[in-house]
This record gives sequence, structure tokens and C-alpha cells, in this order.
Amino acid sequence: MSITYAAAHDLLEAYCRTRMTYDGDGFTDLFAELAELTLDPFAPPLAGHNALRAYLLEAAEAERHYDLAIERHWVAGDTALAAWHASWNRAIDETAKVRQAGFLSAEVGEDGRIARLKLWTVTREHLAGTEGA
Repeated sequence: MSITYAAAHDLLEAYCRTRMTYDGDGFTDLFAELAELTLDPFAPPLAGHNALRAYLLEAAEAERHYDLAIERHWVAGDTALAAWHASWNRAIDETAKVRQAGFLSAEVGEDGRIARLKLWTVTREHLAGTEGA
């Protein structure tokens, strides 16, 4: 299945919305039942709705004020590609700001849901009272 530019936009916007609000049902609905989410290219992917929901729950416990934005996206066949950035405060120390920038590849299945999502990230943490915080 090929994904259109507009459909990729809608899918990525839904991904951002559900990730920022920690909406477990909405988040897992974006993914196929046996979807894979790769957070680190050197670690095994999370697989299936239970693993995805556990990931989102863990993020909700660790993060405060999460913000995610897609900067630009492209499509190639059945894959949406996007540059993105995110920021949040850690729950254990809300004075520390964490910033991430990255690239994602979302392969879409026949049903229009994400079958495989791969993220590549660069993370910076800025402590309160230091330059760049």
C-alpha cells in the first residue's frame, strides 16, 4: 500500500497528539497489532500493543510537559519519513529540560496503520541555571 502525503500528515499529527497526551488507546490504535517500535537502532524493537502501551505508560511516569513537533515529512511508497523535535522536563527534577531532535521512518501496512516505526534521536539535557537551559 502506498501512503499519500496528506495521509502521512494526518498519521504523524495523530502520533504527535497521542504521544503528547499519553493516550494509550489512541496511540496503540495507530499501530498494527504486531507492530514494531525501534527506539534505539542497537536494541531490539518493542513489539505488539502491550509493549507499546507499557512504553507510553513508562514515559508518562518519567516526563512532564512533553512537546513533540514534526518539522517536515516526506513519503516514499508505504513509508512516511519525518524530521521532528521534542522537549520535556523530567518528573524527578522539573528544573532539568530535555531536548531531542531526530528522524523517523513509519512503514504503513495494508490497513493504514503503522507496521514498523523506527526513531533515530539526538538527546541533550540542560540543567537549570546552566547555559542553554
